Amino acid sequence: MRSKYRLGIDAGGTFTDFVLADRTGNVRLFKALSTPTDPTKAIENGLKLIAEEIGEDPSSIISNCDLCINGTTVGLNALIQHKGGKTGLICTAGHEDSIEIRLGHKEDGYRYDPEYPAAVMLVPRYLRRGIRERVISDGTVKMPMNEEDVRDACRLFLKEGVEAVAISFVWSVLDPAHERRAAELVREMMPGVNLTVGSELYPQIREYTRTSTAITNAYLAPILKRYVTAVDAYFRALGAKHPVRYFQSNGGLAIGQAMTDRSVYAINSGPASAPQAGLFVSAPFKKKNVITVDMGGTSFDITLTKDGLTNVNKNIDFLRYRIGVPMIQVETLGAGGGSIGWIDAMGILQVGPQSAGSDPGPACYGQGGAEPTVSDANLVLGYLNPDGLLGGRLPLDLEKARKAMRKIADPLGISVERAAYGIYTIVNNNMVNGIRRVSVERGYDPRDFVLVGAGGATAAHITALAREMGIHTVILPKLASGLCAFGQIISDVKYNYMATAPLRLDNDKAYRRVNTLFREIEVEGVKHLKADGFKSAEIDVKRSLDMRYVGQVHECTVEIGNFEINARTIEQVKEAFHKRHEELYTYSERHNAVEVVNIESTLYGRVVKPKPPKLSKGATLPKALKGHRKAIFQASGKADKVPVYDGSKLGAGAIVKGPAIIEEVTTTIVIEPSWSAKLDASGSYVITLRK
Repeated sequence: MRSKYRLGIDAGGTFTDFVLADRTGNVRLFKALSTPTDPTKAIENGLKLIAEEIGEDPSSIISNCDLCINGTTVGLNALIQHKGGKTGLICTAGHEDSIEIRLGHKEDGYRYDPEYPAAVMLVPRYLRRGIRERVISDGTVKMPMNEEDVRDACRLFLKEGVEAVAISFVWSVLDPAHERRAAELVREMMPGVNLTVGSELYPQIREYTRTSTAITNAYLAPILKRYVTAVDAYFRALGAKHPVRYFQSNGGLAIGQAMTDRSVYAINSGPASAPQAGLFVSAPFKKKNVITVDMGGTSFDITLTKDGLTNVNKNIDFLRYRIGVPMIQVETLGAGGGSIGWIDAMGILQVGPQSAGSDPGPACYGQGGAEPTVSDANLVLGYLNPDGLLGGRLPLDLEKARKAMRKIADPLGISVERAAYGIYTIVNNNMVNGIRRVSVERGYDPRDFVLVGAGGATAAHITALAREMGIHTVILPKLASGLCAFGQIISDVKYNYMATAPLRLDNDKAYRRVNTLFREIEVEGVKHLKADGFKSAEIDVKRSLDMRYVGQVHECTVEIGNFEINARTIEQVKEAFHKRHEELYTYSERHNAVEVVNIESTLYGRVVKPKPPKLSKGATLPKALKGHRKAIFQASGKADKVPVYDGSKLGAGAIVKGPAIIEEVTTTIVIEPSWSAKLDASGSYVITLRK
């Protein structure tokens, strides 16, 4: 760390988390309610809490930060709610409907459902303008671009108040001249418009993927630009000496300009930092197989890391839109503390995906919410402190929670307690199904992994989830409720650079072509990072190839070393491809010829990490005991009297046997019967199933 502090901010749907680290390794966690209409208000409220705690004013804190890092759900929410900028598309004539045809693809589970609605188009049909031009598959220009067509499109866009324009021509990755000229004309006629050029954003083969990615980027650009402008201005006014960094869905940091130019990288900004944090807190226990789960107020996010490597997706459908750029693989469910319980037409209890969010929030928050939520259920079950959350700053109303729960209990003819346990059980089953999708359904045995808890609501459910999955070890850091914000302050700056290279790897000319492309894109990336303040020794490069057997339709991504590809090293590259193909599809065809489709270089600007925290021994267990509370651990609704411990008084080596509850300032840990929690000096509870 170059300065006194480092600040990470994770803006979620219900809470905004703040993690402040200093040079000594001291890490503090703060939470404020999110303010979706004005995100800087939540940041302001959080900084006030930090100022009160450490006795420094916000300007002093920010001016002494080497990095202020922001993870945001702004892009994700805009895509979910279809509230992006008004967007126009300039494409090759005859391809105006490719984003609607979607390669004839229908989502799994709905393939044979004729009533399943079509995806909402981010660009309406009348704002998709075909341009007479054509480049064919060998890179030859078959038809020069008609510039008047582009000007006509711009005139329409100006008339319609279009805020963003995407340009995507067929085979532009082999000859981008038409796209570049079209971009010049758009900038000339529409100065200030948010412009996305497909061959620059995603210079890889597959026209539909490139067009969809470009449209999504353009659609989000106005929203991200307004957000970044507001946040940057706010921090500059507080005396920030370094640019604000924003967390990207590829798992790395970027400056604000990069986020507005490449807004599609902001889609999964918040949860993408979880794997880094999960590995960090698991490192003292030498665990590299980690499933990290994050339950906040609105959603439940799951990531899987095997042998220290987190799955990265490319060319996937996200919220029904094809995204080509790399994204940390995150399974997201509508299961959070604010998820609403309801009874369907068959009289069956369901939970989510609807959420009370932060406004009005769960009924127990006393802010006008009246629907029964998971948080209300946890309060009725005795898991949450009736005196309130966040050290009492967020009071809870038990009577309002019980009243809301009657909307479930009365129609089903059961007690309020059984209704609450029903909501708790169903939301747990929903989350377990999500964990199975990232593990069992992808060939991983969850019993080979540790479960790392993140998010403010997770700790109340973590032992129940582990029990259902057959996982016997849970790692729950004291920073769990802000673990994604913590993951941001230990992450590096990261940029992905891509190029297309459709050729067989069987001759010197092909090897030279791939090597040349790698050097070209890496020179650009290194230049970008050096302008960002990184020295050569702080920059790392990782290369990968999208490869397939000749005759295959789809390719898979293969990590390779940073060596020159030649007649001597090519066998090493091919062997890496064969092994990756076996991992994904259980077989390889070593007799078959291999070809490259795309190349990619990931460039890292390595950031100095804060020192890890180290706990000293605290009070004895009896002195940490706050009292006892009735809590329900069975479907009958019968309550047991369980001990409640003050987590702030527990130190390294403390062991708490379940059933018990540990109250940290920003989270509540529910330890089921037969489980035990031991607080490690690294600041994490290791929760294990007693034999």
